[in-house]
Order: sequence, then structure tokens, then C-alpha cells
Amino acid sequence: MATILLIIIYLAFISLGLPDSLLGSAWPVMNQELQVPLSGAGMLSMIVTGGTILSSFLSGVCIRRFGTGMVTFVSVLMTAVALLGFSLAPSFLWLCIPAVPLGLGAGAVDAALNNFVALHYKVSHMNWLHCFWGLGAMSGPMIISVFLQEENGWRKGYRTIFGIQFALVLILFWTMFLWKKFENKDMVGGDEKPTGEKIRVLKLPGAVLAWLAFFCYCGAELTAGLWGSSYLVKVKGISAGTAARWISLFYLGITLGRFLCGFLAVRFQNRSLVRLGLGVCLAGCLLLLLPLPAAVSMPGFVLFGLGCAPVFPGLLHETPARFGKETSQAMMGTQMAFGYIGSTLLPPLFGLAAQAGFIRLFPWFLLLLTGGIILSSEGVDVRTARRQ
Repeated sequence: MATILLIIIYLAFISLGLPDSLLGSAWPVMNQELQVPLSGAGMLSMIVTGGTILSSFLSGVCIRRFGTGMVTFVSVLMTAVALLGFSLAPSFLWLCIPAVPLGLGAGAVDAALNNFVALHYKVSHMNWLHCFWGLGAMSGPMIISVFLQEENGWRKGYRTIFGIQFALVLILFWTMFLWKKFENKDMVGGDEKPTGEKIRVLKLPGAVLAWLAFFCYCGAELTAGLWGSSYLVKVKGISAGTAARWISLFYLGITLGRFLCGFLAVRFQNRSLVRLGLGVCLAGCLLLLLPLPAAVSMPGFVLFGLGCAPVFPGLLHETPARFGKETSQAMMGTQMAFGYIGSTLLPPLFGLAAQAGFIRLFPWFLLLLTGGIILSSEGVDVRTARRQ
């Protein structure tokens, strides 16, 4: 049963990644058909992100009341209905309506599944799960690109992704009993305390530092992906096409790195892999900083991607060990929420600096955020060690 449930969770992570890259891929066609400015995608993205942050904060309350299986089922159903709503929207204002459940569903299921895996499975599976999210994020644009040349092609693409999501909804519905057996076993075991809504995560030793680590990490990853190409073109003087290929290698480094970390986690401790990853991130930043020819410094992006690979899943898996099983879901939700806040605020913040002519500070910005992750993560370990 544990194996069957794990397969379902893997499928859920693929479906979690599928919608994340759809809007950017389809928007050049969508905005022309709906006759809205190109900047309209930013507003939709803010609505989705806002819903994601809100549901991440509330995920602990919802899961304690309804259970992980029910929250996952309802969340995936919400994202499926939202995708169908996108495909049927006659105007931009109508797009804003399904953007709300799309964000709410994504944040809740993300926090729920990450905590469930951290409690019940080894760290190898946490790395592989986030690798499968990358497969979903890469597959979304590939699926929708098949339809974009047709009339109303983006609508057909969204309906296709809706069909995939709805198939998962049916699987989750028919396997609901598997989740209940795990959750009942937890309660019988006596490790979980029915703290309800009285958990005050703000008072947990190291909680603020943990939030800071996720804030910095998500901001660094999104900043590298969003502004790395501009840095290579304007500072290193390479062509836009070559720069885009190096950024794709950055994401490939994250995906392959997480796949490999799943095997490395069998022999090495989780915290050791996180520290190793952060060390590789530092090496990537330094390679970008040094006054070297472009051909020598550009591999810094690949190093930075490889270094990012074990950090996010590793820190997530450490949550029950750091803060206790009874508070892990509340902490998981708030950590995910602060991560989303970082990915929302920090890339635009650097964008303002780049627009003001400070694009050269790009590797320094990544170095600053990497240092923030290191200091805050190590600070959490020190404080939780004292508490234990």
C-alpha cells in the first residue's frame, strides 16, 4: 500500500508542475486573441501566487481537520476546474476568476504532499519527487506547443492538461482509503498531538530563520532563471540564443541534480547534501563573479543549478526532525508560503536594479541570497539542537 500511495504522489507532483509553465508558453497567443496588453500575464501571475501563499499558510489547519488525502483530492480538483475555466474564458476578466482556485489548489497540495513525504518516506523520495515536478513543468509547454498553431489552439492545450489533471482526480478519489490508513496509523502511534489551531509556529526555536532560508532560496532560484540571460547578454556580450541555452542548462542542472541526489541520499546524510549543494552554489556564484571570458564563467550557471538541486527538497525533509512531527505540517505550510513570497518579491526587486543600470550586480545578488540561506539554515540547526 505504501508503494501504491507513493506512485500516486509521484503522479501528483507531475500534475503539480504541469500548470506552472502553461501561462508563459501560451500568453503570446492568448493576449492577442483576447486583445489585452502583454503585461496582463503579470496580473494573472500575481493572483495565482496570492492564492498559493494564502493556501500554504492555511494548509496546516485544513489538513488537521480534513486529512492529507482529502486536501490533496480537493486541491487537484480545484486546479483541474481552473484549467477548464481558462480554456473557456471569453475575456481577460474571466481569466482572473479561475486564477484564484488555481493558486489556492497549488499551494495546499504542495504543502500537504511535502509534509506527508517528509513524515513517511526517505529523503531520496523527496529529491525524486521534486525531479518529477520538473518533468511536469517541462511537459506543460511541450503539450501546449502542439496546439498553438491551430485555431483556438491554446484553449485545446488547456483542455488537454485539464484531462490529465481530471484523470488524477479520479485516481485520488478511488484511493482515498490509502491515505486514511496512514493517517489513522499516525494517530494510533501516539506521536501526533491534537494541537488544533493552537500551534504557534512563531514561537518555535529557529522558525523565523527557517522562513528566511526558504525566502532566500526561492528568490535566488527564480532570479537566476529570470535575469541570468540578460546578464549574459549585457555583461558577458554573448548572443541571446546562446544565453537562453545556458539558462536551460541551469534548469536541467536542477532536475538532473535532484535525480542524482535521490541516490546519494542513500549513503549521505540529508544535511550533508544540503551543505554540499550550498557550497556548489557558492562556487557557481564565484565563477560568475570573476573577470573571466564568457566561455569560462558561463558554466557557473550549471554549477548554481546543480547546487540548488538538494537544497529545497532537503530543507523540506528536515522539517519534522527540526520542529517535531506534531508541528511539521504548520511549519511546512509557512515555509512554503515564505518561499512563494521570496519568488514573488526578489526577482522584481533585482529587476528594478537592472533597469537602473546595475545588471552587473547579478552574481553579487545571488551570492548574497546564498549566504542568507547558509546562515539561516545553520542557525536553525544550532537552535533546534539546543532545544533537543
